[in-house]
Amino acid sequence: MEYVTVQDAQIPALGLGTWQLTGEQCYETVSTALELGYRHVDTAQLYDNERQVGRAIADADVDRDDVFLTTKVTPGKAGYEDVLASTEASLDRLDTDYVDLLLLHWPNPLVDFRETARAMAELRDDGLIRHAGVSNFRRWRLERAREKSPVPLLADQVRLHPYYTRRKLREYCRYTDMMVTAYSPLAHGGIVDDAELAAVGDRYDKTAAQVALRWATQLEGVAAIPKSTSHDHLRANVDIFDFELDDDELARVTRPSLVKSTELFLRNEMAP
Repeated sequence: MEYVTVQDAQIPALGLGTWQLTGEQCYETVSTALELGYRHVDTAQLYDNERQVGRAIADADVDRDDVFLTTKVTPGKAGYEDVLASTEASLDRLDTDYVDLLLLHWPNPLVDFRETARAMAELRDDGLIRHAGVSNFRRWRLERAREKSPVPLLADQVRLHPYYTRRKLREYCRYTDMMVTAYSPLAHGGIVDDAELAAVGDRYDKTAAQVALRWATQLEGVAAIPKSTSHDHLRANVDIFDFELDDDELARVTRPSLVKSTELFLRNEMAP
């Protein structure tokens, strides 16, 4: 495993996303991932699976302190009191004394981020969270959030993949010593059939998906959190640190396309 190092934290560069995973499927998936060596797990209040994620971590033969655990505050709970109360509820569902990273899931234009950040600072002072951050914040909004926050923001979690590279946001985060966490790094499954990525992977006996994940984790300051329920795919996703793309291959993989990115996003959102 490789790590992203920002501020005073080391975060596994490859983690498990749990969006749309619920019930026993979520529990089994997180359990399997931990058995395979994953040490970075992402959840959220909106996912309705914190209880299953927490149970899987508690039941695993892994020390809690060895797992980097992220959860996210629902944007409707962005106010000071709501952040405090909802985070304590999350900790109860996760059956843990703390989370490593607490994010605001989406911007809430009706709530001054100062309120959110003030609550996060209090939670950090009380030892209930280790770090604070945001999710789905564009660069201009992230700049404003940093100005309003009494604590350093560790990460911005955003959709990022070879067709949607977020170059300017990544540059800003590098400059400010922040991490970018890439969700949907396989472009909602659209990467799997990409012939160009498959051709790059042939040199290393790797799939197009593995090439996309290696590309993401080779970007400075980026961690990727793909989601999968398949044992084979979970194993393949974490088996990406035994090769390294060269500059030419990185350029071949990097193919930003707003049209393709939007098409894949909408296809996923509209799926039954």
